[in-house]
Amino acid sequence: MSMEEEEGTVSPLLEENVDHENWEMNEHSSSAAAGGGSSVTFTLVFTALILVCGFYIYGNAMGYSSPAESGILDELSLSLAAYSLFGSILTIGGLIGALSCGKMADLIGRRSALWVSDALCLIGWLAISFSKGAWSLDLGRLLVGIGIGILAYVIPIYVAEITPKNFRGAFTLLIALMMGSGISVTFIIGSVCNWRILALIGTIPCVVQLIGAFFIPESPRWLAKVGREKDLKLALQRLRGKNADISQEAAEIIDYTQDCNQTSEDGIKELFQRKYALAITVGVGLMAILQFGGLNGYTYYFSSILESAGFPSSVGSVVASIVQVSTSGCCLGSFTTGLSFLLQSFHLGNEITPILAIAGILVFIGSVSIGLGGIPLIIMAEIFPVNVKGPAGSLVNLFSWAGSWIVAYTFNYLFEWSSAGVFFIYAMIAGLGVIFVAKLVPETKGRALEEIQASLITHYHQESV
Repeated sequence: MSMEEEEGTVSPLLEENVDHENWEMNEHSSSAAAGGGSSVTFTLVFTALILVCGFYIYGNAMGYSSPAESGILDELSLSLAAYSLFGSILTIGGLIGALSCGKMADLIGRRSALWVSDALCLIGWLAISFSKGAWSLDLGRLLVGIGIGILAYVIPIYVAEITPKNFRGAFTLLIALMMGSGISVTFIIGSVCNWRILALIGTIPCVVQLIGAFFIPESPRWLAKVGREKDLKLALQRLRGKNADISQEAAEIIDYTQDCNQTSEDGIKELFQRKYALAITVGVGLMAILQFGGLNGYTYYFSSILESAGFPSSVGSVVASIVQVSTSGCCLGSFTTGLSFLLQSFHLGNEITPILAIAGILVFIGSVSIGLGGIPLIIMAEIFPVNVKGPAGSLVNLFSWAGSWIVAYTFNYLFEWSSAGVFFIYAMIAGLGVIFVAKLVPETKGRALEEIQASLITHYHQESV
């Protein structure tokens, strides 16, 4: 088949569904210029819900090791060192997934990358559930890590590329909420059921997303990148509604993508041009705040923190699960937790220090769940142009997973060095993050992706003059 014929080929699934499934909440949608006036359609909502299932999978994987620890140690007679390897190998898998995610999503598409990651997670959870020894546990955990390493890149990119600019914030909130829900539901179920059952339950969202991905359109911006303009228009029409005028939005996507492709070099070399320096700084900086602010220290060692503070870990897990949907500040949460251990070290306020510890942890986890956990990922998806999105996504996610491993590995050593100091360090990093966000992170509300990306490059040119 010639290149021209291939570019004009219409996916049978797209063609079959384009006239049948647009149950629109607003039947009379206005012009979709740059996605600005689009209505919320059934297809858009359904696609977004299928995609954010991936962050529920992510939350499941992050939250699994804490409630499963005692059951696995007892049943399989693992040493604490062997279980530590099982817990931390998730981040090694995440690193592998991060290295491959950008190139994979660019080569085979966003939807196909979802299928690969879901298959890896499904196999991994099954391997954990039926494990008879440490090797199968570690293999399963590694596969789940690779899967969520891919999902952590693909889903924010996919969501950003399909949603109109005036609804992107709402769908961003879904990503954060689903990650928090995945962690919290895992904590709750893990407190009342066997670790094998908990792993089997982890397969459910994988199957839902794996099957659901057959019924959602591919990203229009990826279709533009690979030159499939006819498929792009069909996918965009499904997402915006059959009565929507997509001509201007489609033209802007095509023109911008063609300009990027014509002026870009190949691969990582293009990414490290000076005009992308601000975007890279923002992407890497947000991931540094998220990881070095202590996310995995809290998530992986939740039970042991509570026990050290003198609070029943079983009660704390359930309460933390409830607060996953609330919000506050990571800095305040870490500072409060650190203060509780500082008072404890001076034998002051012994009656209130456990309460301070659980309060600090709840504030931190609530903050991550509603904001910091998902927003850096979606901002990363918004700020990089399509021609560098692959290598940029791999770079930022690689940095994120490396930070995740460092925090998970060093937490126990830092906690032994100073139970209060480790949380004050996290609080300080989160406090610096507030300044970083205020000074460098661009406002993305109500702006098309192409507008956001062009503004960062324009900022570079202004700074260079």
